[in-house]
Amino acid sequence: MKIISAPRAPAAIGPYSHAIEAGPFVFCSGQIALDPATGRLVADDIEAQTRQVLANLTAVLDAAGLQLAHVVKSTVFLQDMGDFGKMNPLYEAAFAPHKPARSTIQVARLPADARLEIEVIACRG
Repeated sequence: MKIISAPRAPAAIGPYSHAIEAGPFVFCSGQIALDPATGRLVADDIEAQTRQVLANLTAVLDAAGLQLAHVVKSTVFLQDMGDFGKMNPLYEAAFAPHKPARSTIQVARLPADARLEIEVIACRG
């Protein structure tokens, strides 16, 4: 296993790595909408948070030498499933044209009271 540390992503707020590479797979820890410069959540609206989460995931994948196009599976955690309609077009645009397998789950609460968190699994080759 190889630990991936992403200097352009927010620092981990717990005892975990940005990602772990194991064989051809890179398992990325969930990202919330923390601004890497301030360590604070961006605006409270779902669109701004979705954009920031996708930027953070892009930074983690970049540190591993990968892109969103390498993602084979994602899990989206939403604080409110009512936000799905606003999150989904931004998610779709970020991953276009490929469509990784995905699960979307409503949760009671996320770290720092974020509105969403996304984790991904990417594959080399």
